Amino acid sequence: MEFNKLTHVPSLSDIKQVAKELQGIVQQSPLEFSKPLSERFGARIFVKREDLQRVRSYKIRGAYYKLSNLPAEARSQGIVAASAGNHAQGVAFACAQLGIHGYIFMPATTPLQKVEAVRFFGQDFIRIKLVGQTYDAAFAAAQKLCAQQGSIFIPPFDDYDIIAGQATVGLEIVEQMPEPTDYVFLAIGGGGLAAGTSLSLGALSPQTKIIGVEPEAAASMTASLAVGHVEELSMIDKFVDGASVKRVGDKTFPICAKGLEDVVLISKSDVCQAMLDLYALDAMIVEPAGALSVAALHPYAEKIKGKTVVCIISGGNFDPKRFPEIKEAAAKTH
Repeated sequence: MEFNKLTHVPSLSDIKQVAKELQGIVQQSPLEFSKPLSERFGARIFVKREDLQRVRSYKIRGAYYKLSNLPAEARSQGIVAASAGNHAQGVAFACAQLGIHGYIFMPATTPLQKVEAVRFFGQDFIRIKLVGQTYDAAFAAAQKLCAQQGSIFIPPFDDYDIIAGQATVGLEIVEQMPEPTDYVFLAIGGGGLAAGTSLSLGALSPQTKIIGVEPEAAASMTASLAVGHVEELSMIDKFVDGASVKRVGDKTFPICAKGLEDVVLISKSDVCQAMLDLYALDAMIVEPAGALSVAALHPYAEKIKGKTVVCIISGGNFDPKRFPEIKEAAAKTH
């Protein structure tokens, strides 16, 4: 079963309306000037702290907007979602706030910290099902249950309501930045944040170049852009769990193809090094996907000299006990 408030690519007025509806639920996350990163790269670098949202990622935006617009009869049927972690937390939080019951399917490989967070936010409204090794396996199981129960599926990215919710990140960047922005770096998983941000910034700050960043071992957007249509990868490495999908969205892909200046691929060791740098330089604990935007500054070092740059820190759902593992992975090529 499907319900969509928006059935078209969100316009700027749609996105502004979504931002109004999210007031009081989604905080305007801080946009902080990073002195250490700015000095390192000879640029003015700001970090957009989506890791400081209530569910520690931007995913609360799209999930809450989608769920808050469900009609009463759809709410009573319950919802089903699939997620590698952060979308699940956004959906769980929204369900508890709105009194909607649902099932959330997550890969069996999901870090325990994320599973526990979903339980915490969802309270008695959410049941968690751990299925398969990848997001794609969890998605297939979720679709099956939806068909059986007639429940509404809440997609993590491939949905205009979700894209419009994530687009509010871009609105905030324009409002908060003290000067025009030359570059925005952001992580790409299924493409919801990249599509949404490219819509809001494309309308309000068309001179800003948006650089998508993917894990090199889960580069589904790069593969799709290379052939001009959505291409499914046969295998991915799930280490960057918040940005590892085999297939980007059918709705997000054309928006990203039009709105992104470039997509950069980042190795596991470079992601881990960026996580360590953020902790050492700015006392920030971020998840692997949250560090992708900062990791991409290195390959762009020459281009960003003297420029104004925003890195979206997409999520902070990470267990600090894993830092020894991160240190080891970073050391492999550093």
